[in-house]
Amino acid sequence: MARKSKSQSKPRDGASASGANPLLSADANPKSGQRRGRRGKSAAFRLAHPNAAGIDIGGSEHFVAVPADRDERPVRQFTSFTDDLEKMADWLAACGIDTVAMESTSVYWIPVFEVLERRGFTVYLVNARHVKSVSGRKSDVLDCQWLQQLMSYGLLAGAFRPGGEICAVRAVMRQRTMLLRMQARHVQHMQKALTQMNIQLANVISDVVGETGQRIIRAIVAGERDGHRLAKLRNSRIKASEAEIARSLVGTWREEHLFALAQAIELFDAYAAQIAACDSKLDAMLAALATRDDNPGPDKRKGHRQKNAPRFDARTRLYRLTGVDLTRIDGLDASTALKVVSEIGPDLSRFKTVKHFASWLKLCPGTRISGGKVLSARTGRSGNQAAQALRLAAAALRNSQSALGAYYRRLAARLDTPAVITAVAHKLARLVYSLLTRGAEYVDKGVAFEEARHRDRQLRNLTLKAKALGFDLAPRPVS
Repeated sequence: MARKSKSQSKPRDGASASGANPLLSADANPKSGQRRGRRGKSAAFRLAHPNAAGIDIGGSEHFVAVPADRDERPVRQFTSFTDDLEKMADWLAACGIDTVAMESTSVYWIPVFEVLERRGFTVYLVNARHVKSVSGRKSDVLDCQWLQQLMSYGLLAGAFRPGGEICAVRAVMRQRTMLLRMQARHVQHMQKALTQMNIQLANVISDVVGETGQRIIRAIVAGERDGHRLAKLRNSRIKASEAEIARSLVGTWREEHLFALAQAIELFDAYAAQIAACDSKLDAMLAALATRDDNPGPDKRKGHRQKNAPRFDARTRLYRLTGVDLTRIDGLDASTALKVVSEIGPDLSRFKTVKHFASWLKLCPGTRISGGKVLSARTGRSGNQAAQALRLAAAALRNSQSALGAYYRRLAARLDTPAVITAVAHKLARLVYSLLTRGAEYVDKGVAFEEARHRDRQLRNLTLKAKALGFDLAPRPVS
């Protein structure tokens, strides 16, 4: 095996890695930094952020790099303790730094981001996939230097992050979502305990945590075993008769399964109390962010309250925050609108156009093109929770008697379901962007308008095609 030369060895801590950097300016490396343009003029990378620093984020320590001419030790190491983060900010200020780039590593970046943002630095949170090191450049020291150099030449774009107040709302909303997910697990535990006792209650009522289901299950935990007495607790809207419910409530009543059922009920109630606390917190936070004090018009949706909906008037709170009623868009109820606004906030000025917004949500086709040939138009994967909420709203439009519902069904005639949901979610995202940026009011034009619009488009295309083939289309007289 050949021995590694000194020129290929890893530089020491604090040493500049600019000797192997392909992004050097023309003055530093004319051969690699310049290229001839069409008109014979030289083109080179120019410094977009000369006062930029890069931070390699870690769980227990952070490596920070500044330009080599700012300090004798341009790369320094700081622990994750708060006092060291303040020392980091002091050192960056002493080096004349105004822009900082860091990777979004787990949740370790959040304290660093908040400290630097509070101290007045412009902080860019960049995607780790966009700053992958080139071959042979993988260490904590080299990572932070690589971030610093890429940021200096303006080759990194910061991730979207709403304002501090909206981030707080988003954190509580995500906590509420997590609690709902954990509460649902204990609903499954109830069903499992009932099935193990051969109590087939889930086969005669649709929801064991509904009014009838909870009455019967809590009576069982309290000691009632008579199926006919338990069946009398049914709500009048239940389709199953008392006799059917009584038959489903004949089981083994084993003690170990009754014990598991009682614990599942207790945990279900505990999570319900925590969810109610989240609702109270969200109500107070949204009330503090209100920019107006009027109320939206009458709610166009009529029906019973959803099971997991917030226990406050989220529609009015969102209207007073954003100035528009997002629930007028078919498919967006108060819960979905609250989820979307908590993720993106009311200010979308960071997105230049609606196309940028849809691209951030990963709801638009991909653009993998090479040699004029489209390699793939597949929509990219994303864990964006606002996009997930819009996809769920799009899936609910399948049977909607609205223009968006007609649009869904028209696409479903020629596309598979995942593609239809993505396309309709993209349309919902465009509507949300339009309402939040222009302050307009959404008006549903109905199924007939969408179908007539589609018919006119088909007729126009057929007319153009017939004309290209040398024919003229004429309407047939109605007899």
